[in-house]
Amino acid sequence: MKIAIIAHDAKKELMVQFCSAYCGILSKHTLIATNTTGKQVSEATGLPIKRYLSGQGGAEQILALLSCNEVDVLLFFRDPINPKAADVHGMNLLRLCDVHNVPVATNIATAEALILALERGDLDWREVGNPSI
Repeated sequence: MKIAIIAHDAKKELMVQFCSAYCGILSKHTLIATNTTGKQVSEATGLPIKRYLSGQGGAEQILALLSCNEVDVLLFFRDPINPKAADVHGMNLLRLCDVHNVPVATNIATAEALILALERGDLDWREVGNPSI
């Protein structure tokens, strides 16, 4: 399955810790990420991660993949305390996950539930429904 990883600046370290804890499960899947988050996670875990552009460009590239139904799970650790003035990309990420029935986690508790469900095979229906992925 293809898992997209995105984290706001205040949540990047939490994402690194999460991915380190679940490195064994994540290593069985294709990982993509925005550039800075992907770099930090990859350096800490050794996981191979396809990284997209830094800044706004990477989120837009992942939005395009979501639009084409090419992402199976989104881990999007966002900062609810200090939201950016216009986090249009964040809202679009969540909207596209709703449109395409992509499981999304915006915090570590939900991310853990999704990763453990993925390991048990609970999300295998995504591969059946999207055989080209």
